[in-house]
Amino acid sequence: MQRTRSLRRERGWAGVGVWANSLFTTVLPVVFLVATLAACSSAPPRPEPAPLTPDPKHFSVREVWRVDLGGSVTFPLIVQSTPSALAGADGVSGSGTVIAVATDPGRVALIDARTGESLWRVDLNTMLTAGVGHDGRTVAVVTRGNELVALQAGKEIWRQRLSAPSYTAPLVAGARVFVLGADRSVSAYDGQTGFRLWQQTRSGEPLILRQSGLLMPVGDTLVVGFGGRLAGLNPTNGAARWETVVASPRGTNDVERLSDLVAGVARQGTEVCVRAFQVSVACVDARAGQGGGVLRWSQKASGATGLSGDAAGVDSALLFGVEFDGTVQAWRRADGQPAWSSSALRFRASTAPLVLGEGLVVGDDDGLLHFLSRVGGTLQARFDTAEVSRPQGPCRIEGRGVAARYACIESQFGPGRGIAATPVLAGNTLVAMTRDGVVHGLRLGPTVRPQP
Repeated sequence: MQRTRSLRRERGWAGVGVWANSLFTTVLPVVFLVATLAACSSAPPRPEPAPLTPDPKHFSVREVWRVDLGGSVTFPLIVQSTPSALAGADGVSGSGTVIAVATDPGRVALIDARTGESLWRVDLNTMLTAGVGHDGRTVAVVTRGNELVALQAGKEIWRQRLSAPSYTAPLVAGARVFVLGADRSVSAYDGQTGFRLWQQTRSGEPLILRQSGLLMPVGDTLVVGFGGRLAGLNPTNGAARWETVVASPRGTNDVERLSDLVAGVARQGTEVCVRAFQVSVACVDARAGQGGGVLRWSQKASGATGLSGDAAGVDSALLFGVEFDGTVQAWRRADGQPAWSSSALRFRASTAPLVLGEGLVVGDDDGLLHFLSRVGGTLQARFDTAEVSRPQGPCRIEGRGVAARYACIESQFGPGRGIAATPVLAGNTLVAMTRDGVVHGLRLGPTVRPQP
């Protein structure tokens, strides 16, 4: 495993968190070219992270289920939880909370987060570039062939050709599917028929990030990131309600001028706090009416992944993020001033944080989940998705025959390849997916001390 970790670190890093070896997309008038950022090949190796401190085990983290989908995860995956609705393959209404996940070769599954049971699973037999968006019933992904594919009850219901690639998980909401394209277009499709209802486009810099952009609902407004601008659109017809500049491009070349808004938003009511790639963090009032689009504040920050924060909880006054070098940073929501920072996870290619109860959880490139305090970021517990010595949760065998059983065994004992996306809380289950296509369902509890 050590050799595997070293190889990942030798790929070079350009300060883009878990997407240090990801691609950028160059947008030309007619042709969309995908090219490796030249700086990545010539950049110095990422510094070795400092040795981790011992796990204090202030609480226990146990695996209650795992599912091996098979295949790697290299596209910008979004893991989203939502209450189930007509999720079963038999069309019967479900209950509880579900997640939708997928892997590179187009294996898509809707999973009951309580048990790890697959409500349905389908193999599209085509490579994916974005996903997964869902509302508990309709699931949407984007293929490498620039096709938007919608699924229900384990069956494809429609697919539509897109005008450009997309690296942002589609948004499924209000019986519609919304797509943010690499050409900075936003389009809306009827959720049942796939008929395109409208499309809006914006001009911008010729280079964009190959990672999830900002596309989310806030009340009855569709909030979209167009480069460094945040816009509120009418989801019915795409008309702009407001638009504001969050970050202005800087620098002398296209790479330095990148300022795209990235997925991962700390929302409180109609206020959304966002990250502009390598430029800043900011909070904007995203209401639909008067006052919508007002920039509350903006502060310089150097990061590539989104933000997290409580909508209303013990620390709703703070925002949390991870900077380029892996420093975990907290800001005051009121004015954006730094509250604290922790360098304990530097150079670990961390995911964006997830606010979890009274703490945070951050995943890294070695498959570790770090549970941190919201006060100073001190370590509370750690979980290794690749560890082979711990008792394993039940393994779900997907399919029949020796190959399926071997895949199940391999998922229990094979090394992980890093956390593929920001973990998500689904009901009372923490869900994390690794780059080798394994989904882990975890529960937190009190530490069990050995009897004297």
